[in-house]
Amino acid sequence: MTIASRESLAADLLAWYDRHARRLPWRARPGETPDPYRVWLSEIMLQQTTVAAVQPYFQDFLARWPRIQDLAAAELDSVLTAWAGLGYYARARNLHRCAKVVTEAHHGRFPEDESALRALPGIGPYTAAAIAAIAFDRKATPVDGNIERVTARLFAVETPLPQAKAELRRLAETLTPDRRAGDFAQAEMDLGATVCLPRRPRCLACPLESACAARAAGQQDELPRRSPKAARPTRRAVAFWTLAPSGKVLLRRRAETGLLGGMMEVPSTEWRAGDWAEAEALVQAPLAADWQTLPGLVRHTFTHFHFEIAVWAGRTASEDPVDDGLWCPLDRLGEQALPSVMRKIVKHALRGGA
Repeated sequence: MTIASRESLAADLLAWYDRHARRLPWRARPGETPDPYRVWLSEIMLQQTTVAAVQPYFQDFLARWPRIQDLAAAELDSVLTAWAGLGYYARARNLHRCAKVVTEAHHGRFPEDESALRALPGIGPYTAAAIAAIAFDRKATPVDGNIERVTARLFAVETPLPQAKAELRRLAETLTPDRRAGDFAQAEMDLGATVCLPRRPRCLACPLESACAARAAGQQDELPRRSPKAARPTRRAVAFWTLAPSGKVLLRRRAETGLLGGMMEVPSTEWRAGDWAEAEALVQAPLAADWQTLPGLVRHTFTHFHFEIAVWAGRTASEDPVDDGLWCPLDRLGEQALPSVMRKIVKHALRGGA
């Protein structure tokens, strides 16, 4: 593809974007200056998460913390609680850390270039490029899943993902125009989300149809190719739904590092591949109780494994303190930073009459 044809492609896509851009709450309207705080917040939330799932969380965060200084001053527990259900909870911890760094070290203003942005907590190459381009109109090329798909089809890249990522990034960089880089990135994202779909792409509605090598070869439904995914293993655990005489339930804070770090949980055994025998599970119970197994299992899927949890319910004689533990009234569980899998355990226990 020649330089002239790439410039023409960029102009065609930007003209299409000016007519068909999605209205998103974090996006600046025509004539408005983008708000770096909104751009950053949305990009962190959108990692591994859909636009539809993110929108209510984004609006809630803005209502709670309208400026980055407000987010920096918030308690981490409040941030984790507001994030609960959005998944990938390390993002929330890094979000809070980043807000503090920007507020304290950068006087509440995000740096404008990619290298400085990448030095901030939780900001990797993609997010740095997205903020630089969208918030500050720097010539930068963020490459998300939509842009990978558009690029793979435009250039008919046969190499399967994820092996093709470096090649697709290089090709995407050749398309980024000197001006309106942020609009161009968002145009590619919108094209992938609404026209260049994973299945049954709407080629007749695409402003780049005549330039698309995959379309010319009749391969638009086949690209990008993907290497077969490895089967997810299954891990198992026993969760202990522990009630005090007052009716409060025992929660415990997970370690700061690792999966669901810093979140609250219904205390459980270790998570492992094998089943749990009663005797060995009891060794890891948080307190002594007359444990009763509730019928059924709680099932949840993480990125790399499936999870099956048996729930045991028991009542204790007193509210004895437990390391990193909290006795929480049932009507205040919604105020706790419980991730989705723990909310499933709570619902299972309550449905089971515990």
